[in-house]
Amino acid sequence: MSVLHHPQAVPRVLLFDWHATLVDTMDAMYHAVDDVLPRLDELGLVERLLKPESSKTVEDAKLVKYVRKHARLHPKIRAERKISRTDIFEVLFGDDQEAKRAAHKAFDTSYAKVFGEVHPLEDGARQNLQALRDEGMQLGVLSNRSRTFMAHELFAIEGVGWVDLFDTMVCGDDVAHRKPAPDLILKALENLEIAPSLGCWYIGDSTTDVIAAAEAGVTPVFYNGAGWDQDWIDHIFPRTVRHPHFPHAVVRDLPELHGLVHEYRHLGE
Repeated sequence: MSVLHHPQAVPRVLLFDWHATLVDTMDAMYHAVDDVLPRLDELGLVERLLKPESSKTVEDAKLVKYVRKHARLHPKIRAERKISRTDIFEVLFGDDQEAKRAAHKAFDTSYAKVFGEVHPLEDGARQNLQALRDEGMQLGVLSNRSRTFMAHELFAIEGVGWVDLFDTMVCGDDVAHRKPAPDLILKALENLEIAPSLGCWYIGDSTTDVIAAAEAGVTPVFYNGAGWDQDWIDHIFPRTVRHPHFPHAVVRDLPELHGLVHEYRHLGE
């Protein structure tokens, strides 16, 4: 059964994931992941890798097995560059929060050596974000990344920064738990003095983004910039008892999101 593509409330607030939703920092991210995975043994994390039979999908189980055996990502995953650091750690460690905290900490240390370059994921991204503001939207940006990295990227992008586009920014080290926990979203809404509701849409490119939105009680919107086909989207959001969360909408780019927002705002008038 295909996921529903029908948000249930008119949007008032749009919160965005950063990496692979608004910007491209893939080179630095994969360099850092490549640095962390060979160190899983010394970090005491090999024995905490998820058992393949506990994996969400067959593909996830294969990833865990490959990392356990080779201490690196499969070349196909690196070549496609469609999966985020957060999703990689979710696949590897599941619900083991302590293991994920250790992996994220090691990632931050490695990312500090290589971060810096950041580019808009789409042409015209600034203009499209401004158009959403012009619709009367409040905008926020969230990231599992540490504030040191996130602030630099937000101020540096396109040479002028995008700070003026957002009403709040929340980072991984601002909260107790990173995504897929809802903490980042709830903190952003607290900053805006807005109660969680389906009138807040959270837009992100990963399964962890959708889970975080659902757990926060806001509308999950899946940003399909990677170009997954519908069968794969149905596959990663199976809507089972164990994995119940799914996006209320799927958009391919910011213009499509703007069109959806405009349509819902018009219906709500």
